[in-house]
Amino acid sequence: MRSIIVDDSHLARQELKHLLKAFDYVQVVGEAENAEQAKELIEELKPALVFLDIQMPDKDGFELLAQLEDVPEIIFITAFDQYAMKAFDHNALDYLQKPVKEDRLSLALEKARETIKLRSEQEVKNQQLGLNNQVFVKDGEACWFVSLAEIRVLEILGSYTRIYFKDQKPMIPRSLNYMEGRLDPEVFFRANRQQIINLKYIERIEPWFSGTLKVYLKDGEEIEVSRRQSIKFRELMSF
Repeated sequence: MRSIIVDDSHLARQELKHLLKAFDYVQVVGEAENAEQAKELIEELKPALVFLDIQMPDKDGFELLAQLEDVPEIIFITAFDQYAMKAFDHNALDYLQKPVKEDRLSLALEKARETIKLRSEQEVKNQQLGLNNQVFVKDGEACWFVSLAEIRVLEILGSYTRIYFKDQKPMIPRSLNYMEGRLDPEVFFRANRQQIINLKYIERIEPWFSGTLKVYLKDGEEIEVSRRQSIKFRELMSF
């Protein structure tokens, strides 16, 4: 987890960095001693997690959060206990009092790791494209605005991906792995190393060699599913 420490006390920052060395999944990428420095660092480095003091010169930790457009996950670290309710009103992950104890820090970091993981998974899901989306496709001088519901196969050719829809087969400079990451896995299935198929276009499926499957699409394509993906397909599509 890329993290920033915000505290006006140099000693407090050093003590926290020393404690964090015990957690190899936490990377401290910056430090700030006031809200203005912190704002610049957060906007530049985009950390997943900020360890934030509350009482600082000029602006406190709450005023800093009010200035941010994209707020990372926050663990407040302060010498005072009277701000706890306000901290959780600001959706803080946790509220630690100085001096910070390693066991208490460990609990806060586990919570942070799980929250950031879920947040990352949700962001990936939000970026995925489904049947209701349309995409712009350009191949040379030719351009299309294509509904993903019309795309039946994507096939790798060198460093390009060929897209099959209607009677068109344009190629775009994207890898098949990239395309797989953008497409909804409930609709688009990686059949083998070379091809992704739209499950809505499957007409029939037949057993093939060595436990593999052969898929026949409505527009005539025949796709051999690799052994590994045949197992995955059976698991996903069977009762």
